[in-house]
Amino acid sequence: MPSPFVEIEVGDHTVKVTNPDKVYFSARGETKLDHVNYYLSVGDGIVRALWQRPTQLKRHPDGAEGEAIYQKRVPEHRPEWIETARVSFPSGRHADELCVTHLAAVAWAANLGTIDFHPWPSRRTDVEKPDELRIDLDPQPGTTFADAKVVAGHVHEMLDEIGYVGWPKTSGNRGIHIYCRIEPLWGFKDVRRCALAFGRELERRVPDLVTTKWWKEERGEKVFLDFNQNAKDRTIASAYSVRARRDACVSAPLRWDEVADCETEDFTIATMPARFASLGDLHAGIDEAVCDLRVLLEWVERDERDHDLGEAPWPPNYPKMEGEPMRVQPSRARKQPAPTDDPSIAE
Repeated sequence: MPSPFVEIEVGDHTVKVTNPDKVYFSARGETKLDHVNYYLSVGDGIVRALWQRPTQLKRHPDGAEGEAIYQKRVPEHRPEWIETARVSFPSGRHADELCVTHLAAVAWAANLGTIDFHPWPSRRTDVEKPDELRIDLDPQPGTTFADAKVVAGHVHEMLDEIGYVGWPKTSGNRGIHIYCRIEPLWGFKDVRRCALAFGRELERRVPDLVTTKWWKEERGEKVFLDFNQNAKDRTIASAYSVRARRDACVSAPLRWDEVADCETEDFTIATMPARFASLGDLHAGIDEAVCDLRVLLEWVERDERDHDLGEAPWPPNYPKMEGEPMRVQPSRARKQPAPTDDPSIAE
């Protein structure tokens, strides 16, 4: 017996939604069709967040609480109007990833069970040159979303000091993301080092709240600024992405004056459509607010000159980088002097 389906007209294209009544989010019983319709309701926002960016798909065909499938390569069997962008990985391999240029592509991917969209910080025109610096505030055990909000306030102050415009959003889980648009003139290594320099300055200013320590055992009960999210092929959920939670929370763009009082659970596929209809896309101006990365490149030089701070560890799937310290957690380094890759670290 064929699976039930509905067809939706999205712009110039027809998108088939199979098994539309399958429950995807158990807290309120939202279905696969509710999920697709959510993305249609925030269409301008999700398309702007993904526009021309290679995008990895985090698929949950059995719903948010089912097994996740991380898909970098777009399926070979796809409509002719689905566009792609070719990227290469640290391993040297390459793939053609989804490249969104219209809302129908988002709806098509949502029908495949894609809950989270994970775009690169670069665009198809030059995938090796990011145009987005990402500040990822990740509360560690013993800290909460409330702590991340406090740290976000300090980030805002620092950005103001250097003339940067930051665009905050909830992660949809426990953290906060802040994006800064930059000119696509530098590679991933430079942008990552700039994020590290920003994090180290933040750590100096509020050492009791913030850490840039890569190894979990060194972080303590602080908010981790994950600079490695700016490394090549590292991605985070886009603005307006639904997250794989039973309550269908959304990674929600915020005004800065909302950050202190918001909660992750305020923003779900049930509440975001009305918010979007009222406020529009709060990140609509991001492409017009380009920040000068050379300011942070000077901070990189200052760290090396004044603080004797060079590279920090890269994630384990990257080749050893020039100037990188031993890639082994400190407690093991005392027992085994030879450096090794440790796949047990959290990414």
